[in-house]
This record gives sequence, C-alpha cells and structure tokens, in this order.
Amino acid sequence: MSDVNRSVPDLLGDLVQQTTTLVRKEVQLARAEMSEKVTKAGAAAGGIAVGGVLLLASLVILLEAVVAFLVTLGLSAPVAGLIVAVVVALIGYIMLQSGLKALKAGNLTPERTVHQLSRDAAAAKETVR
Repeated sequence: MSDVNRSVPDLLGDLVQQTTTLVRKEVQLARAEMSEKVTKAGAAAGGIAVGGVLLLASLVILLEAVVAFLVTLGLSAPVAGLIVAVVVALIGYIMLQSGLKALKAGNLTPERTVHQLSRDAAAAKETVR
C-alpha cells in the first residue's frame, strides 16, 4: 500500500512503532558502548593496581640501596633518606596523575550513541516536516 492511500492513524501507528524500535536499538547500543567503556576503565584500574604493587616491592629495595649509596658519598642517613623520598614522591605523583587521566569521565562517555541520537533526532525532525 502506498503512503498516499494510508490513513493518518495507520501512519501514526507506524511512526510510534518505528520510534519504539529506534529507541530500543539506541538503548542496546548505549548498553554495549557503556559495557565497552567500563571494561576499558576496569583494565586501566587493574593496570594501575598491579603496577603499584610491583613497583612498591621493587622500589623499597632499590630505594634502600640508593640511600646507602648516598650515605657512602658523605651524606647523613636522614638527609639521604629525605632526598630519595622527595624524588620518589614526585615520580609517584606523575604516575598517579597519568592513571587518573585515563579514568576521566570524558573517556567514559558513549560517544557513538550520543552522535547517533543526535542524528536520529535530526532525522525525526525532518520526517515531521
């Protein structure tokens, strides 16, 4: 049946059905995309945690060696420990900021879904005109 011969209730019924299908598919897309983003965030958090544990174990021994080396150069143990602690704190801060940057909320936005929804809204407006 051509669109010219269809009644207004039939056309409105089709519009409602198509809109419902469109919304359902957009929700499915949003779920899939958010699942992908959450997986990436989880992997980033897991990498940060594992990296932190491994670094802690190796750094304790390494830092003790650096402090001992600085003591052999003539520094007192407290001064050598303070120098090493400040350097390690700076490195730790840089690494923490890098991990937090990867977890920013902007990186978790379902961009494809947002883009598709704006396209669908534009198409719906054109259809209504």
